Amino acid sequence: MPQLAHALHGMGNRILQQTPPAQIRAFDQEISAVPELVKLTLGEPGFDVPTHIKQAAIQSIHDNDSHYAAAAGKLPLRQAIATNLKQRYGVDYQPDGEVVVTNGATEALTASLLSLLNPGDKVIIPTPGYALYQPLVAYTGAQPVEVNTRADGFVLTPEKLAAVIEANAPVKALLLNFPVNPTGRTYQQAELAALAAVAKQYHLLVLADEIYGDLTYDHRHYSMVEALPEQTVLISGLSKSHAMTGWRIGYLAGPAALVQQIAKMHSFLVTCINDTAQAAALEAIENGQDDPVKFRQEYEHRRNLMIEALTAAGFEMATPEGAFYLFAKIPAQYGDDDFAFARVLAKQARVGVIPGSVFGPGGEGYVRLSYAADEADIKVAMARIQAFMAAQN
Repeated sequence: MPQLAHALHGMGNRILQQTPPAQIRAFDQEISAVPELVKLTLGEPGFDVPTHIKQAAIQSIHDNDSHYAAAAGKLPLRQAIATNLKQRYGVDYQPDGEVVVTNGATEALTASLLSLLNPGDKVIIPTPGYALYQPLVAYTGAQPVEVNTRADGFVLTPEKLAAVIEANAPVKALLLNFPVNPTGRTYQQAELAALAAVAKQYHLLVLADEIYGDLTYDHRHYSMVEALPEQTVLISGLSKSHAMTGWRIGYLAGPAALVQQIAKMHSFLVTCINDTAQAAALEAIENGQDDPVKFRQEYEHRRNLMIEALTAAGFEMATPEGAFYLFAKIPAQYGDDDFAFARVLAKQARVGVIPGSVFGPGGEGYVRLSYAADEADIKVAMARIQAFMAAQN
């Protein structure tokens, strides 16, 4: 096949060809060959889907619920999402025209970017941040404008946002993820209001990826739609809140003028969402409000366990306020070479983590550890890291 490969070279999409594979998955795969490796690499909840949700899916199958659904999602599910958002954030979204059920939060984000951006548009992305954002923005022909938040405790300040807008004018949009993957930082109500005021002043479209919104520890999650509903597209889903990563159920909500265009792109991308997954999602939203509470309590316990162990081993880190990740500074002898440290940690300590530079400027010299893993695995990993660090001194 080499001749065929040569003949096809250069025939693909140039932007995609220049984009490297997803780095988190690539590094996870790279170290997977290490024997007896304990992985703290992926954001995969270490819980089973609650039984009542699985039973709803099973009933859907028995009921032969196996035909094309409405492109935007089944109406009862869209109604349940709108009701839930009203109860949580006090916002009114119409199930018809302002809510779309998507194939996970990733497809919600993809459909939104493809619908709302034009080549040459500029999109502000705080970093360190989820490594998917920059490639998706670039794929639309728009330009990612990365903002290093490291000096500000890994949060975007209104002063820095305004300065970046002025330096890069005109700017079309802000892509804001919180609680933040990989740092676990999030925003209080007053902080969001200050960011919203800047976004309103400069007429920015805000894409608010709040997939970890059910997993905050010290205060309730405040949504950007509470502060700036008229300019915000909210992106969320059930993957993290209900341990449903493999079910691929997400959703988006926002002003009709924006969402109706996104719904069109969504229908081109996936036609519609799996019927059985939608039945499970409806059950999760209507009757599973307590499920994230149980998960959150366990994640907080695992967070504290990991912080105590890593601090004792000599690591420095900010306490995460949400999500299920720790962003830890690597030992000084490695400088900012987080890839080198992560590889050594995998080979010598048999613990898998993700290099911080994967998440963009400001992540250099850090590693991300996921405490979504089972507690037993976390304890083994912490013991191995402590032994590894002790041997370095």
